[in-house]
Amino acid sequence: MAASDTEKFGADPTCVWSPQEGAQTAFVHCPIEEIAYGGSRGGGKTDAQLGRLAVRSQIFGKDLKALLIRRELPQLEPVISRSKEIFGPLGAEYVDSKKKWTFHNGATVIFRHFSEEDDVEKTQGWSLTDVCIEEGTNFPNFLSLLKLKATLRSTAGVPTSFTVTMNPGGPGHNIVKKRYIDPAPLGWKKIIDRDKFTGLESARIYIPSRVFDNKRLLAADPLYIARLAQSGSEALVRAWLHGDWNIIDGAFFDSFDTNKHVIRHCELPPHWTRICGADWGSAKPFAFVWGAVASETWATPCGKMIPKGAIIIERELYGIKLDQNGDFVPNEGLRLYAEDVARQAYEVDKELPNVRMRVIDPSAHATDGGPSIAERIYRATNGKLGFARADNKRVPGRGALGGWDVVRSRLGGEEMLIPGVKTPMLFFMDSCVHGIRTLPTLQHDKLNPEDLDTDGEDHWADALRYLCMSRPWMAKTPDKLKPVEGIEKVKINDLWRRQAEEMALEQSGAPMRI
Repeated sequence: MAASDTEKFGADPTCVWSPQEGAQTAFVHCPIEEIAYGGSRGGGKTDAQLGRLAVRSQIFGKDLKALLIRRELPQLEPVISRSKEIFGPLGAEYVDSKKKWTFHNGATVIFRHFSEEDDVEKTQGWSLTDVCIEEGTNFPNFLSLLKLKATLRSTAGVPTSFTVTMNPGGPGHNIVKKRYIDPAPLGWKKIIDRDKFTGLESARIYIPSRVFDNKRLLAADPLYIARLAQSGSEALVRAWLHGDWNIIDGAFFDSFDTNKHVIRHCELPPHWTRICGADWGSAKPFAFVWGAVASETWATPCGKMIPKGAIIIERELYGIKLDQNGDFVPNEGLRLYAEDVARQAYEVDKELPNVRMRVIDPSAHATDGGPSIAERIYRATNGKLGFARADNKRVPGRGALGGWDVVRSRLGGEEMLIPGVKTPMLFFMDSCVHGIRTLPTLQHDKLNPEDLDTDGEDHWADALRYLCMSRPWMAKTPDKLKPVEGIEKVKINDLWRRQAEEMALEQSGAPMRI
């Protein structure tokens, strides 16, 4: 920036705007071409888009050519207003008739509203380095916007960028969720796509941001969250506040919360009991889920506390058909033979330690002039995978809990760790993408509200119900893993002395003390 510009705007350009620590900084500096950013209202999404463009304009100069779009023209007004506060002090000039910013170094940013798919077609022949989509879930046919990626090119070697900001809800919710959230529900994970024609790979990533990350907003407007909490249904407010894409009004598993129930994939203690629940399907998807029963209270590597007796679903095998674009075809199975499915299931099962029980829906044991599905699975794996009949009680009978009640009770949690606070007793690793994708979408049966509407994609839920109804038990915690009583009173010198004694015992060949 020239000296005259500094006098005019009264600030160094590096002080015009800076990303907040956390998600915003990660978004601005992310090297991956396709980035989805957001999740909750007030997360600083528009600032992140504009700030990222400001940074890139200073780096790439005249070679940066960006397009920022929203669905309707009035929706652009607050974006343009904010851009004047960020771009203006950098010496950029705005022409309202063209909705175009031109920076002093030649970088350009154009604002447009695309309400119809035909608007996308009008960009044929454009050469852009950046395509920025604001509030992607507002577009009913979000996939049509992916055609804009064909405009991304740079003869000057500028790394091209396709960014999307979004919140849960809106007409494009399911499409956006399917592309960015379902493959990695907790975000921060690179998703690789391989082009079927060239074999080349491309990547995309979801960077979640929450209103709680926007420290500047909360400091300037402390009542923002309170007002947000009064602006919609309980489910919608939870989605807006916590960025949970799986919260749906009227959902059967209404207590399912990604932030509470989903954990990062990690290695679990090998002594925990493993149980497999399975739901057979051919024309419809088959589902196998493996869960571990916590023998003791345990902290994940990310710090989430797992109560003793809780179940963590750590692996899944789900047979769903893919379309020509590699997307899931809802409720369409692979139509595989039982023997083929058995071999796939065995490859997962043999990687897990201490699998003590396997249960499958009772229909898999039915015989009709030939061996049952369960028998064929057993034979195909040389007796390695034997499945017992699952308890198929769906709704409660007299004096007993039904399967759905057991699942919902575990999701709701118990007062295990903190008095007065319920901790979930059922968790899912983020690698179980089909469970996390399907469970929150399931609805109540219209004729029997205590049961699940079987018109939905309920196969994973059935496998989970069989697992939870298998009377899962906790394996004994090995003595060497039990906590030492009174450890909070032990001094560091005592620990060093004990270690020296145990090393001496080990070298002497004497039995170790526990």
